[in-house]
Amino acid sequence: MKTLHIVTFILLVVGGLNWLLVGLLGWDIGDLFGGMDAFISKIIYILVGLSAVVVLFTHKKDCRMCMGGSSSGMGSSGSPMPPRQGM
Repeated sequence: MKTLHIVTFILLVVGGLNWLLVGLLGWDIGDLFGGMDAFISKIIYILVGLSAVVVLFTHKKDCRMCMGGSSSGMGSSGSPMPPRQGM
């Protein structure tokens, strides 16, 4: 599962950086491989999309911030303070 997590993370970073380049410069990484209609570009876009779906369904299990035992100082409810005990 760790390998799948690493691969999906890398593909999501590539996809995110691609959208950044498209938004800022109007340049698409797919242009390196012959444009959006090139077979290899379509494969890359499909893999990035599938990575998003995998992370969508596995994120809470893999994410340290979403699990109760984070070291960020946040309580399990997401608030910075632990819940108050009954009075």
